[in-house]
Amino acid sequence: MTLKPLADRVIIKQVEAEETTKAGIILTSAAQEKPQVYEVIEVGPGGIVDGNEVVMTVKKGDRVLTGKYSGTEVKLDGEELTIVRQSDILAIVD
Repeated sequence: MTLKPLADRVIIKQVEAEETTKAGIILTSAAQEKPQVYEVIEVGPGGIVDGNEVVMTVKKGDRVLTGKYSGTEVKLDGEELTIVRQSDILAIVD
């Protein structure tokens, strides 16, 4: 099964948390902080949304930052994904 986002929606997947610190200390899963960095999996076509034209600026494969409680979480084939509007994306990470 595949998901195809509509309008200005973007499907993102959370990037795995670091298991070691920069100093080389291994963290337990309870001590790992969930990153707010996501990878863009699929991008909708854009178009007219609420009477305004929306041009999609993010693309598949981009790493992005979103708000902490943004989007709708879905589980597809055992994979946890989030669907957000492009306007919920705060920045693209280089």
